[in-house]
Amino acid sequence: MSDHGAFYWNELLTGDVEDCKAFFAEVCGWTYDDVPMPDFTYTVARSGDKMVGGIMDKAKTGAPDMPNHWMAYIAVDDVDAAAAKVAGAGGAVLQDCFDVPNVGRIAIVQDPGGAVIGLMTPS
Repeated sequence: MSDHGAFYWNELLTGDVEDCKAFFAEVCGWTYDDVPMPDFTYTVARSGDKMVGGIMDKAKTGAPDMPNHWMAYIAVDDVDAAAAKVAGAGGAVLQDCFDVPNVGRIAIVQDPGGAVIGLMTPS
């Protein structure tokens, strides 16, 4: 995989998806594709033809009281191997590796300074 170590995806978790869609459409010119999921709708943001990020309702993540925030994901060749290195490098695995159909395999980790990031092996 040629993207190993590069930022790969960004995702906005928000309490008001429609307001955020309107904001980024106005400010950045984004358009959107809403993708129905089993329990919620995932919005893919586009800049022209390029997918640039996702937007989802934070209440659907099971944590409605968390602050609105952007979550970044870094591509790695093998997310299981990368996650296995996290503790030894001074970080912590917050969510063990899991699969997202047609997207990839993801782990949520925390670096030694406390910042949270996603690691993913894209499908």
